[in-house]
Amino acid sequence: MSSGALSWFAFGADDVLPDQPATAPRLTASRSAAVTSPPTEAELIDGCLRGRQLAQKLLYDKYAGKMMAVCLRYAQTTFEAEDVLQEGFLTVFRTLASFRRECPLEFWIRRIMINAALRQHRRNASLVAVSDGDYPETLSSEEFTLSNFNFNELLEMVQELAPRYRMVFNLYAIEGYTHKEIGELLSITEGTSKSQYSRARVILQTKLERLGAPTRHVR
Repeated sequence: MSSGALSWFAFGADDVLPDQPATAPRLTASRSAAVTSPPTEAELIDGCLRGRQLAQKLLYDKYAGKMMAVCLRYAQTTFEAEDVLQEGFLTVFRTLASFRRECPLEFWIRRIMINAALRQHRRNASLVAVSDGDYPETLSSEEFTLSNFNFNELLEMVQELAPRYRMVFNLYAIEGYTHKEIGELLSITEGTSKSQYSRARVILQTKLERLGAPTRHVR
């Protein structure tokens, strides 16, 4: 993560989570681990809303790894993903009071990260056509499967997609947005979203075939 990320996490040993008395006896690390259970999601949220820096750090530590994986899929580089992650968590802590707790906190944070990635995309990428490289125009009769590849292999292939294809592929194939919703998010037509998703699939399938991967039907 970049050096300036979330620099307000200058929490101290005297920070306490909500509903813990400030005068609670101090325990050794080994004894504390044995008798203290991790704070619940509700306790973390309440602690953050009360300005508890320890609660902020614990919430960040709990979700940062998963959210970094999300950001990496939308970004072209790790540095860009770190920027998205930082912007996303700044938004999380700034708007946490608006979280109605009607869905899991992780789901809400994920949506914020996706929106941060979309803002980054609008700032840094264009949706105008560019050369796609040496790939066929249409899919073969069988479609590709991603299940036989590890995260790093898949991530590299997705990151190599042109920005417009990468965004549409992630939003449709992984996040579950409709092409109409994607069109509204990216300020393109529904038809453009469909064609860019189709092109992304062609490119990914070609990459998989060149690596010797089997193909079978997926979404």
